Amino acid sequence: MKFEELDIPEKVLEGIRTAGFNECTPVQAQTLPLALQGRDIAAQAQTGTGKTAAFLIAVFSRMLMLPHPGKGPSPRALIIAPTRELVIQIDAEAKLLGGPAGFRILPVFGGIDYMKQREDIVSGVDVLIGTPGRLIDYLKQRVYSLRKTQFLVIDEADRLFDMGFISDLRFLLRRMSPYDKRQSMLFSATLSNRVLELCYEHMNLPERFSVTPENLTVEQIEQELYHVGMSEKVGVLLGVLRREPDGRYLIFCNTKAAAERLDLLLNANGYSTASITGNLDQRKRLKVLSGFRDGTLAILVATDVASRGLHIDG
Repeated sequence: MKFEELDIPEKVLEGIRTAGFNECTPVQAQTLPLALQGRDIAAQAQTGTGKTAAFLIAVFSRMLMLPHPGKGPSPRALIIAPTRELVIQIDAEAKLLGGPAGFRILPVFGGIDYMKQREDIVSGVDVLIGTPGRLIDYLKQRVYSLRKTQFLVIDEADRLFDMGFISDLRFLLRRMSPYDKRQSMLFSATLSNRVLELCYEHMNLPERFSVTPENLTVEQIEQELYHVGMSEKVGVLLGVLRREPDGRYLIFCNTKAAAERLDLLLNANGYSTASITGNLDQRKRLKVLSGFRDGTLAILVATDVASRGLHIDG
C-alpha cells in the first residue's frame, strides 16, 4: 500500500517523501486506515517495523484535520516513551515527518538542561515527547497541562511496565481529558494481559493489531544460536569477533555490572568498545551512540533497559 492511497494531508505526505518512505510497512498498512479515522489503536509491534512513523503520520494528519483546541498550556499531542534514547529517536523522526507542516516538537528527558526544557515548554509546543519522570516533574510544577491534549501515544508499553513506570503512567493518564475526548495509540512488543488492562482502562474501545509470529523478528537479521555454559561465553564471543573482524557489534547484557565487566574485558583484548547503561551521563551516552553509528566505535555493549528502542542503520 502506498501512502498516497490513504487520507493523509499533503503537508504530511511531503514529510513522508522527505524521509524517503515509499510504501507502508505491514504495521503501517494495518493501523493507519483506522488511526486516520480517529480510532484508538493497540498494536503489537517490534522495533524496526515502522511503528514510529505509523503513529507520527496518524497524529500529524489528525492535527491538520481537527481544529486547534485553543490557547493554553496543553500540547496537542503527548508521546510517552521509556528511555531517553527512544525519546531522541522519536523526536528526530517527528521533526523529519512533521517539518513541512511546521509543528513545534519538543523532547524532554533527564540529563539535559532542566531550565531550557522548561522554558521551551512554556513557550508553547504542539507535540511533547518525553520519559515519564521528566513529564511528571514539569506537570506537577504546572508548566503545562494535559486537559486539552487531543492525542496520546504510549510507545514500548511493555518496557514501561518492566522498568516500573506503571504508576507514573497512570498518574499522567488520569490528568488527561476523558478517553472518549482524545485519540490514544499504544504500541508494545507484546500485548500482555497487563498491557491490555491498561488499554481497556484508559482507551476508547481500541482496535487491536498483532504482527504475525513469523514476522516478529526483523527479517534482515541473520540469527545464530550457541548453547554454552557461563564459563564459556567469553571465549565463544571472542571467537565470533575474530571470525568477523570488520563487523560492528551490539552486545546485550542483563545487568549494568555485566556490561561494564565485558566492556573492560574486550578493551583489554584490543577491541574498540564502549558500554551504555542506565546511569550513563546523557552527553556521554549521545557521544557513544554517535561513535557507534558513524563506525568509529566497533563494539557497543549495552543493557537491555538502556538499549531498548535504539535505531541504528546498517
